[in-house]
Amino acid sequence: RVEAFRDAASAMEQEKEILLEMIHNIQNSQDMRHISEGEREELNLTANRLMGRTLTVEVSVETIRNAQQQESLQHATKMIDEIVSKLLDDLEDAKLRLLSLYGACTSDVPAGPIDQKFQSVVIGCAIEDQKKIKRRLETLLRNLENSEKSITLLEHQKASVRQSCNSKQE
Repeated sequence: RVEAFRDAASAMEQEKEILLEMIHNIQNSQDMRHISEGEREELNLTANRLMGRTLTVEVSVETIRNAQQQESLQHATKMIDEIVSKLLDDLEDAKLRLLSLYGACTSDVPAGPIDQKFQSVVIGCAIEDQKKIKRRLETLLRNLENSEKSITLLEHQKASVRQSCNSKQE
């Protein structure tokens, strides 16, 4: 029963993360640009209210770690945080580095390179922490993918507007 209780709490933690990500994605969706200002404002108010309510829920499952596991977790977190902090400087490099970290966390044969150093650090973490690290990397990569799609759409729209303006000038 204790394990079932911990599993249920972990599932709730994950569900909270998924809900927050969904609300965030809706707020930053391209579709938000294609609705009226009033509808956009109403949707943003609703999204902010839901975000606030979701953030009031605290679910925490503590992981019992020895000193080595604690040190490994801190090191792995620091490695990810360093990449995230440089994300805006070089988006493509950050994505490739995150993919190599993710490759180190998966049992599947990854498409790209594996960060061997990160893999040895993650192996030193508790099993629950390994799962959380992998989920964090998946979320970061998903958010990067969504950001890239938004940037591509914006660039396409700008190019279309420029082309339309050039046609009118001729």
